[in-house]
Amino acid sequence: MAKLTKANLFKAEKPRAETLIDKTTRAAWEILDDESEKRETKTARLRKARLEREASTVSKAPKATAKGTAKKSG
Repeated sequence: MAKLTKANLFKAEKPRAETLIDKTTRAAWEILDDESEKRETKTARLRKARLEREASTVSKAPKATAKGTAKKSG
């Protein structure tokens, strides 16, 4: 008797045809993934620009000293 293996024991499944709903879902996910990637890229670019701007303004600004605080009357 022949040795049983996955190849000869189970029939290979035929790939099922992609339905209209599957196509729509795939297209929607591609759009969402693309928008997400663009948003992450823009966020990273803006964060980098903000950090560079903050670093340059901090180094140029004189250091403030806290000699005293204003007291509230009342």
